[in-house]
Parts: sequence; structure tokens; C-alpha cells
Amino acid sequence: MTAGENPVAPDLDDQLSQAYDRWTAAAAGVLAKSARVSADELPDTPEAMLSTATRDGVAVRPLYTRRDEADEVGAPGTFPFVRGADPARDVTQGWRVTERFGDDGADAATVNESILDAAANGTSGLWLSVPAADIAAAVQGVYLDLMPVTLDAGADGIDAARAFLAALEQAPAAPEQAPVTAATTHSLGLSPYTAAYSGRPTVSAADAAALAAEAPEGVRTFRVDGSDFAQAGASNVQELGLIVAAAVAHVRDAVAAGCSPAAALEQVTFAVSVDDDQFAGIAKLRALRTLWARVADVLGAGESGAAITHAVTDLSMFTQRDPWVNMLRSTIAAFGAGVGGADQVTVHTFDAAIPVDARTSRSSFTRRIARNTQLLLLEESNLGRVLDPAGGSWYVESLTSDLAAAAWGVFTDVEKQGGYLAALESGSIAEQIDASLAARETAVARRKAPITGVSEFPNLGEPTLAAGSADAGDVPTASPRLARVARSFEALRDRADAQAARPRILLLPLGPVAEHNGRTTFIANLLAAGGIDAVNPGPLSPDTVADAVAANPASIAVLCGTKARYAEEGPAAADAARAAGVGRVLLAGPEKEWPASDGVDGSLRVGIDAVAVLTELLDSLTTGA
Repeated sequence: MTAGENPVAPDLDDQLSQAYDRWTAAAAGVLAKSARVSADELPDTPEAMLSTATRDGVAVRPLYTRRDEADEVGAPGTFPFVRGADPARDVTQGWRVTERFGDDGADAATVNESILDAAANGTSGLWLSVPAADIAAAVQGVYLDLMPVTLDAGADGIDAARAFLAALEQAPAAPEQAPVTAATTHSLGLSPYTAAYSGRPTVSAADAAALAAEAPEGVRTFRVDGSDFAQAGASNVQELGLIVAAAVAHVRDAVAAGCSPAAALEQVTFAVSVDDDQFAGIAKLRALRTLWARVADVLGAGESGAAITHAVTDLSMFTQRDPWVNMLRSTIAAFGAGVGGADQVTVHTFDAAIPVDARTSRSSFTRRIARNTQLLLLEESNLGRVLDPAGGSWYVESLTSDLAAAAWGVFTDVEKQGGYLAALESGSIAEQIDASLAARETAVARRKAPITGVSEFPNLGEPTLAAGSADAGDVPTASPRLARVARSFEALRDRADAQAARPRILLLPLGPVAEHNGRTTFIANLLAAGGIDAVNPGPLSPDTVADAVAANPASIAVLCGTKARYAEEGPAAADAARAAGVGRVLLAGPEKEWPASDGVDGSLRVGIDAVAVLTELLDSLTTGA
């Protein structure tokens, strides 16, 4: 044995390999039994067969073991900052519960009253969208050394920034000045490069860089906003790679304006979208810190590479239909953001995707629910009391590493094109996000990416929304490129709701309930996703189909039963339906289960393009085509 060699490690590696081999053999046996083949006839390894891929193509394996253990990545607040940006984070407070104010156009006094009331009820960070002239009055009485402020003033960003800096300078001195930390750092909110993609009003990059060169301690100028990409359909890897690319462009501008590399790095904060994939949210924030630390290291200023992050619930995941489910989505997103080490978290109200004029809940209620979503996680679940609680998890560490590596590939590809602006002007950035959006839309349309309350378990009895509300409409904080995940199905619902009478399709259940219940439930759920009511008259036989049609006149009917029942009664039932006046007879399930070469006009089954099928059915039902 040589000096420094660990005599235990080889034996441990051998034990882990043997254990993994036993799991592989057991999993292969189960898969083979399910496929009715022998284990050596399986098309791939059990690990590959049981793995899933994210939208980014990152593989999520079925099992993570000690074999996946990686080296320690350092303590929170130290390079490479994977585990957090703040070494002095107050674990009794956790992250900052950041609430947005000013979108309703209220006067400064009203905004100030709302801010102070929210602060008394748990809000610990501010996101302001008020005119420059109102900023000083809006933050009157706010302890600006303790409560971080983020500005969002659009094209008036420079004036708003200077007004805030003036208010900060004139604020009463605290009896004991608190040190500036990641938790108390202000952001002037300027994001001209990400806004250049989304089309949000913004300021010139040159003006922002000039302001960065004179920003005081505790204030950062740039807020590189990942929501500009995420709301347009970008995947997690694309969002990470592109915000790093945009941030690097800002750093170059700041250096050109007179900042040192370290000072330029410390003028950047990041806004990161988080959705209802909690593990992706955790890993995404950790991966961003990994990436930004790497950039800082390359610039020779590694200790200035602590990425300050503001996690915001992704508006594209919010639905207008059954909006109460958005509370659950937001809770999962906030959990992921908190565990992932976000310095600030903003939870949008559950009705945030609904145009303001169409909302039915009081703003005070929806804001309280959004705020309390975070407070419950902090004060009852105590998520903030442990820094990086997911650190060391074999899965989370692997996912963090995989996301960071893939996002670094996006970033370096942008750099090869000449940098962020060159990639933006060439259309390369738009092209890759459009491709990601198209892939997402396909998965949603085929219901491989289910949306609770919309494409799955829709409630046809909920109140009808205002006409045209499936579009983004007047939604504060929304990017002009906002492409909500649920928009295609909700457009169908809007169209169906606009009819004088709800479109209906008749179900023809064959055999006893135990035989057809699975398929009648599936069909009813599918049709409701397009706003179509499924009329179920109960178990039928070919002899009773005509009576069911007479009692429930319909131009389209769907046969629902088992393969055996189709063979026994299907053709006769289809003939009876047509004779009773049904124009189209569809089959629940794959067409290969139909015993004849004709007799049905198509099938409704798992995996179809539900948006396309439901659109065609609505065309037929509403126009008679």
C-alpha cells in the first residue's frame, strides 16, 4: 500500500457496485416480466429504461446512490457559492419575502400605506413599480438598511434609480447601522439586455453602465431577468445560459465605464423564474451560483462571484381556469426557491394571469395568500433555518451539476457568436427559445405535460371568464412574449363558453360500469378540457342505444368499452347510433381494438394531439361541418 492510499475505499466501491448490480438484476426481472420477455431481451439497461428526460434533455435516473457522491462544494457564502451567496444569512428570518407594489397605479401615499401594512404582516423585501417622483414618498418610514428594494420602472429606470438613491441618502440614519449583506442589497432593477429580447420598456445599456460606475455600497444596478426568457418558453438550461450571457455583457459594459472586474461583478443581481418542478427549482438556483462563480473566477475575481438571486414564480405556469390550483403551484415553486437558496422570493397572487378587470377576488385577499404561502414555509416548516438543506443529496447535487454543465454550453455558444448582443441580433436566441416553446406546446397538447384544472380534471361548472381572456391581456409583470402553458386549452374553453348552449357529445357506454368506467372517465375529462360536455346515459346495449340517442340528441357520439365488448357488440351499437341520427361515431381507445375495417370515424385515446382534436370537434359542433 502506498502512502496516502485509503485501504477502505476499494472495498467500499466494490460493495456499492455489487449492491447496484443486485438492484439492476431485480429491476430487469420486473421489467422483463411486465414486457413478457426474458431479461436478456430487454432493449436497454433498466437504468436507461426507467430514466426520464427533462425539457433540456437532462437525464433523471431512477436511482441515485453513494456511487454518485461528489466532492464537497464548500460552505455557504464561500467560493464557489453553490450552497448560497450569504455567509451571514439570518436563519431565523431565512430568505426575504418580497412583495410587489405599484402596479395598480395608486398614489404614493396609498402605496406607502400598503407597504407599511405588508411589512407589519411579514413582508421583508420590496419590489416597486412606481413613478420616479413617487419613490421617496412610497418608501417613507421603511428601514432601508434592513429591507431590500428592487425597482421596476421600465423606460424611466434611470430617473427612478436616481430618485431612489436620493431617498436612500436622505433616509434617517439607523441607531446602529446593519452591515450590507446579500439579504439587504438593493437593486436598481435595470435589465436592458434581457428586456431587449422580451420587448419590455427599458433604458439604454450605456446609461445603465454609467450608473453602475457610481452606485454606492449596498446597491446593485443590473437585474438580469430570467423571466424575460422563461415566460417566452425557454427551458431551465436556456434561461440559465442566457442570463449568464446577458450578465457578462453588462459586466463588460461596466468595465468599459470604469469599473474593475470585481466591482462590475458586484453590480449584478439575478431574477430567476421558478415553477412547480421543485427539484428543478432547487437545482436551478444552485446551478446559477455555480455558473456565476465560474465567470468570476475566469475574470480573476472569484470572491466577487456570489450571485444574489430573486426567485419569482413563473407566470407562464399560472392558469386562468381553476386559478385556485395556482396556490399549489406557487407553494411548490416557493419551496424549491427557498430550499435552493434564493435570497429573495416573490410569489405572484393566484389570479395573476387573469387580466385585472376580470379578477373576482379582492386584492387584499390574494396578496395575503401569496405572502402567507412563504411565511408558512418559513415560520411553520422552518425551511430557512438550514442553509442549503438539499446539499449533499445525490440527486440534487447530480441535477445541479448537469444543469450547470448544459447551461454553460448555452453560454459558451452565445460567446462563440460574438456575445449576447450578436446572438440576439442574429436571431439565434429567439430561434432556440421558439424551438423550446414548440416542444413544450407539443407535450402540453398531447397531455404528456398535464395541467391540473385545465387539461386534466377541468371544471366545466366554474364561472365563465370575460371574452378574450385567454390572451395575456392586462397582466402586470408579464413579458410581452408571455406564452402561458395553458393558453391553448383555455382558448378552447373560451370558445366553447361563448356558445349559446354548451357543446355536447354523447357517450355510449357498452357493458357494465366496471368495464367502461375507465374509458368514460377518460373521454369526459378529455372533452371537458375543450369545454365540451360529455353526456353519459349509463350502461347501454345495442338494443338501447337508439333510446339513449332519442333522449340525448347528438351529432357526435363516443363508444366506450373494452376490446372484448367492442368485438361482441361494437358494430351493432355503431349501426344503431347512426340509424338514430348520430352523424359521427368515435371510439374510446386505439382503433386496432375495433373488430371491423369500418364502422367508426376515428378514435380518442392517450397520446393524441388533444388541442387539434378538440379544435376539430368544436368546429363540427359549432358550425355543423
